Amino acid sequence: MLKKINYLLLLCLCIVSCQKEKKQDPFEISYNRIGNLTNTVKVKQLDSIYANDSVVRLSKTDRFLSATNTIEIYEKGGAKLLALEPREENDPESSIESIQVIDSRYKTATGLSANSVFKDIKDNYAITKINNTLSTAVIFVDSIQASIAIDKKELPSELRLNTDKKIEASQIPDTAKIKHFLISWDEH
Repeated sequence: MLKKINYLLLLCLCIVSCQKEKKQDPFEISYNRIGNLTNTVKVKQLDSIYANDSVVRLSKTDRFLSATNTIEIYEKGGAKLLALEPREENDPESSIESIQVIDSRYKTATGLSANSVFKDIKDNYAITKINNTLSTAVIFVDSIQASIAIDKKELPSELRLNTDKKIEASQIPDTAKIKHFLISWDEH
């Protein structure tokens, strides 16, 4: 009997030790993570994380951009993947404050991506709040640290020109497309 128990324990140990560790999906969006990028990554680490891609750092003088501190990530083939904003300008020790998700391969576990529609948000996430701006309705989803902009052109006409009017989730059509998908990370 003791031999059988030892044999079973040895077999279980072999099975557990032989299992491969799950590899991180390079396009998965989850809390404090976008693929291999986490909320603790420093700017100086980006070149090694994206060694197979291109990391482009834009400065104040680049093309008269208003975003002075943007770091863009491109695939080697040229497709733009992400636009990152560090907390501190020109500081290699700075962590990343926000990430604009551009490539639709980046998805949450429920399939939410930059190419999704409002129905994908409301069916899978609790909406924290909706802000009414001049040209967009900004939907906040705290569970994935996201702010998702939908162009007001996608909304009913009575909501398009008035920034004072409160926008309710029920007023946004299911087919309204995402204009911008932004993830923001807290400092801690």
